[in-house]
Amino acid sequence: MRFMRGTRDTMEYQGTVIRPPSEADSILLQVTLGCPHNRCAFCGAYADKPFAVRDEASLERDLDFAARHCRGLTRVFLCDGDSMAMPLPRLERLLERIRERLPWVRRVASYASAGALAGKSDADLARLRSLGLGMVYMGLESGDDAVLARMNKHGDAASHVRQGRRAHQAGMRLDVTVILGLAGPEGSMDHALGTGRALTDMDPNHASALTLMLVPGTPLHADWEAGRFVLPGPMDMLAELRAMLEATHLSRGLFLANHASNYLPLKVRLPRGKAEALARIDAALAGNASLRPEWRRGL
Repeated sequence: MRFMRGTRDTMEYQGTVIRPPSEADSILLQVTLGCPHNRCAFCGAYADKPFAVRDEASLERDLDFAARHCRGLTRVFLCDGDSMAMPLPRLERLLERIRERLPWVRRVASYASAGALAGKSDADLARLRSLGLGMVYMGLESGDDAVLARMNKHGDAASHVRQGRRAHQAGMRLDVTVILGLAGPEGSMDHALGTGRALTDMDPNHASALTLMLVPGTPLHADWEAGRFVLPGPMDMLAELRAMLEATHLSRGLFLANHASNYLPLKVRLPRGKAEALARIDAALAGNASLRPEWRRGL
């Protein structure tokens, strides 16, 4: 979504604002701008602005607007790309102000990178949880370190697992995103199996699999144009999804592949729904189930 800078009596958004699909009915509070890493080869989401923390006066105006006009919304999502990277005192004050100004809000959520989580101690995470930060969304993308390095993703798979588990142990719900197709056809199975292992070790509440769509202007798109990267076809993506799901063992959680980018929408309650979901993928691979057409896929 793209919003223009607002007037005093609107929420203020700068540049492109991204939120998870499950936060569609949340108050979107843009507390930071952009992403502090902003160098992942596949991502062009925050190319329009450098990372910055918004000033407290402008956030107070947004909270004032939300207090007057958003009483029917019980969740807050902190935009932009990695609001957990905010300095701890600023984040604490923000959560305290949300609680004071929006007392009906039941949960606050944020994107959180492994690096940002690593910068907070266990006591810090517990404190943030006590102040209302109830859910974090982490982009693992792949459990294969070779893929992470090629995509210029900060940190290896083990660091993502470790930090995701710390957030979970602090009492936060954890939603982890992975991307089908990042390894190209040649590394597909290593990517799928490594990602399944990482998700198993992290044991999130939700695992969300997106399907790669190349974004013009990104390094990965340039590699594709130059022939240095091959984008897997729909059946290759489905085979990868099958291997990833089969290798993922959650104690109790959802495995989602119902994003607009996916060819075969799935919502799987693990562990009990795995066999049925694998059968659906097998049917699609055999040509006995329809796939989402290209024109209906989106970011």
